[in-house]
Amino acid sequence: MAEVKKGLDGATDSLYANGLHIAGERYVLTKVEDDNKVLYARKGKDGLVIGKTVQAIIVARYVDPMIAGNTAETVQKLVDYLVKVGY
Repeated sequence: MAEVKKGLDGATDSLYANGLHIAGERYVLTKVEDDNKVLYARKGKDGLVIGKTVQAIIVARYVDPMIAGNTAETVQKLVDYLVKVGY
C-alpha cells in the first residue's frame, strides 16, 4: 500500500514504469484522475480503481465480465461524497 499512497500523493512516474502491487499481484497503472485522487490500474481484463479521501483510501477490484466504467463511477461518487462530508 505504500506505493499506492505515493501514487495518490502525486508520485506516479515509478508506478507508470513499474506498475503497482496489491495482494501479491502486479497491476499496470493506466490513468490518474481528479488531481491524483483516483488511480486506475489493470491486469489483463481485471483491474483496480483506487480513490483517496481525507481519511481513507478506497480500493475497488473488478473482474471479467464486470465493466470497469461501473466500478470507476461508483468509486468516484463515493470519493466525492466522503470528501464532501469531511471524511
